[in-house]
Amino acid sequence: MAREKRAAFRDQEYWGRPVPGFGPVDAALLIVGLAPAAHGANRTGRMFTGDRSGDVLYAALHAVGLANQPTAVHAGDGLELYDTRITAPVHCAPPDNKPTPTERETCGRWLRAELALLRPRAVVVLGAFGWQALLPVLADAGWTVPRPRPRFGHGVHVELAGARPLHLFGSYHVSQQNTFTGRLTPAMLEDVLRRAADAAGIYPPTT
Repeated sequence: MAREKRAAFRDQEYWGRPVPGFGPVDAALLIVGLAPAAHGANRTGRMFTGDRSGDVLYAALHAVGLANQPTAVHAGDGLELYDTRITAPVHCAPPDNKPTPTERETCGRWLRAELALLRPRAVVVLGAFGWQALLPVLADAGWTVPRPRPRFGHGVHVELAGARPLHLFGSYHVSQQNTFTGRLTPAMLEDVLRRAADAAGIYPPTT
């Protein structure tokens, strides 16, 4: 996709490589997405930047005080996150924006490494794919994941026991399929983010 550019971006140089996590390395709140969008993060080199999914996510983060601005256009636009970091189970843009289990397993070591370095107090997972990818990683990192495993759902909150308890929250993904149909509204997303920030001990967030 970095070679076969979308017409609107034909004059831009695409990042076209694995996209790293974004945000403070000591953040108390971690947001786990899906994968870089072909013409979003795959183009800009920053998670959820340059596409409509990111427009929704960063507007919500700004609304609850976790970001300094509501927009994310390119990697040098001045965006900062407060005590919040964003990552994904898959770091390269997958075919048709649909990661496969093989891609998830191939990238899994990076998610495990990032989680081990970060040791967050709360996690918001955007979508069922991220939820399914994250649970075994959390178990490997020392948190106790109940059996049967908690089911994904919007607004779900599970507290995992460990050396430091971890609050796990679920939210519908900020894809156009969800936001354009009203399945996920800004108010719904902001509610989950506020609850997660509170659980992480960063509420009221920095403004």
